[in-house]
Amino acid sequence: MRVSRTEEFIEWFNSQAVKEQAQIDARLQRIEQYEHFGDAKDLGDGLAELRWANGRRVYFTRALDDHGQLVLVLLGGFKNAQKKDIKQARLLIRKYAGS
Repeated sequence: MRVSRTEEFIEWFNSQAVKEQAQIDARLQRIEQYEHFGDAKDLGDGLAELRWANGRRVYFTRALDDHGQLVLVLLGGFKNAQKKDIKQARLLIRKYAGS
């Protein structure tokens, strides 16, 4: 399974502390290597989130491309801004699905 990151996710990721970046990277590597998502929740309409106990959220969608299964990591955020982040993630699905 391939994991691809949007510009919006990379910008958010780069704003996180090094320890948090390592935790996120480890989770994404488990998805690539073992197709293991851990604590994940389907939010409907193709959107899902990876969840951490500290409130961190990483929003993603799954698709098929020429190389097989693809996980497109859209955006990151925290539970306290979840409504806004989900709205933005849904817009990003449309943006990247159209390109």
